[in-house]
Amino acid sequence: MKLTIWGAAQQVTGSMHLLEVEGYHILIDCGLNYEGGVELAENENFPFFPSDIDVVVLTHAHIDHSGNIPTLIKAGFEGQILCTYPTADLTQLLLSDSVNIFLRKQDNKRGRGKFKHKRFVNNNSQPLYLQRHVNDTADRTVAIAYHKEFKINNNITLKLIPTGHLLGAAAAHFTINDNGVQKTIAFTGDIGRANYPVLNNPEYLPETQNLVCESTYGGRFHTAKESLQNTLINVITEACIDQPGRLIIPAFSVGRTQSLVFTLNKIFTAGLLPPIPVFVDSPMATMATDIYRKHHAYVSEEARSFYNKNGSEFEFDNLSYVKQLKESKEIANYFEPCIIISSAGMLEGGRIQDHLFHNIQNLYATIFFIGFCARGTLGHRLLRGDSFVNIKGKELAVFATIKKTDLLSGHGDHQDIMEYVTKIPNQSLKKVFLVHGELESMNALKVNMELNRLEVVIPEKGITYEL
Repeated sequence: MKLTIWGAAQQVTGSMHLLEVEGYHILIDCGLNYEGGVELAENENFPFFPSDIDVVVLTHAHIDHSGNIPTLIKAGFEGQILCTYPTADLTQLLLSDSVNIFLRKQDNKRGRGKFKHKRFVNNNSQPLYLQRHVNDTADRTVAIAYHKEFKINNNITLKLIPTGHLLGAAAAHFTINDNGVQKTIAFTGDIGRANYPVLNNPEYLPETQNLVCESTYGGRFHTAKESLQNTLINVITEACIDQPGRLIIPAFSVGRTQSLVFTLNKIFTAGLLPPIPVFVDSPMATMATDIYRKHHAYVSEEARSFYNKNGSEFEFDNLSYVKQLKESKEIANYFEPCIIISSAGMLEGGRIQDHLFHNIQNLYATIFFIGFCARGTLGHRLLRGDSFVNIKGKELAVFATIKKTDLLSGHGDHQDIMEYVTKIPNQSLKKVFLVHGELESMNALKVNMELNRLEVVIPEKGITYEL
């Protein structure tokens, strides 16, 4: 049995891991690499023949894990894609959105638009893939339930274990007969957090000899002292009640928005705040919410109980989903206190830029960040306290109040990852491979894991390990 880390090696994006068993090739995740300085076209150059891959196992829908599957198909992959039911639907939504980004970027290159999206730079101005390749991805996808033993072939069995990071997110656990010797290996994908709104808690893995583990928050700890609900109540009170202002919350459309809306629903349903208007200004968030409704059996017990008692987790009297661009622009002329939730979370593109453009110089506006902002993004510049920022080609002074919390981060922190790894039973774990994190984060986890007498490897891209 051989393991090669082809993506997310000492970096966060582009997850892609190759497992070989007696000539059978399994690719675990196939994500877009959009690390700083990487051009979009570089994702076309696979370090193996795509036609040699027999099957893809997808841990969850986020683009850094799923976003290059259509390119793989375009380049000759003919096998199946295995994932959970929610992941299948969310992946289709996110991949279609990627196509729209590619096409708008192409128009910008040809002088027909002003769209900019640094994550998807392509100097050749050609789309990485088109909608037909996304449709091919959907046609190849086979959805399987959590905990179901799925026989890939006579020697390899797959089981998907919930990780709580996103609806449908799963660790891929393989039981393998390798020349008569039974071996086990698991790939965590991304590990979520306990008690996260809407999602179930991560489940610990069964006996596993080898583990490929994410390390995004290695060396970092979620530090908020209050609950998410109390934090939101305090921020809303300061932004919209103590003064007649507006609260703007940049949020990723898939996952983050649904958890935020559910928490606001609980607050307003319980009468903890007066019914301030809430606008969800993201067509993609609206479509993602429909997928959450469709796969209601996968949400947390808390969310299902709320539904049985109060109705939908994602609907309440003072909530509006904004679908048309005309409606979005009209919000700029809404002068009563309100809450605006809009994508994208790092402020790089999307309708959120319009809201920022109209409100960054508003003394009565508050920008509330609920997620990580990568260096170089507009969100990062605001969080570090820049007095002036460039939005839509104009230098604007920052008069709005800037706040943040990490309570809605979908990643488990250092302690969560350590607990996840050390809970593997029967002292079966022989080796841990750390991926999907910056080198500093990996080293922090490595030190801690070695104190627990675990053998830890920080793999380099393209190095093959015999297991």
